[in-house]
Amino acid sequence: MMFRKSDYFILLAVMISFFITAYLWFVMQDREQAIFTAIWVPSIFCFGIYFKLAALLQGKK
Repeated sequence: MMFRKSDYFILLAVMISFFITAYLWFVMQDREQAIFTAIWVPSIFCFGIYFKLAALLQGKK
């Protein structure tokens, strides 16, 4: 199964969120903001999985 362009955008958003979290945690020493942005990573993955499954189910109908 090949990756679509939308899959790469989801992965890019996850990577950006992860790096922002690491920057806030290690460089800025802002623990609260780092934890807040760390919550984005699984949320973005969940949205990506949802849209991927929705597209797969649409193709089977």
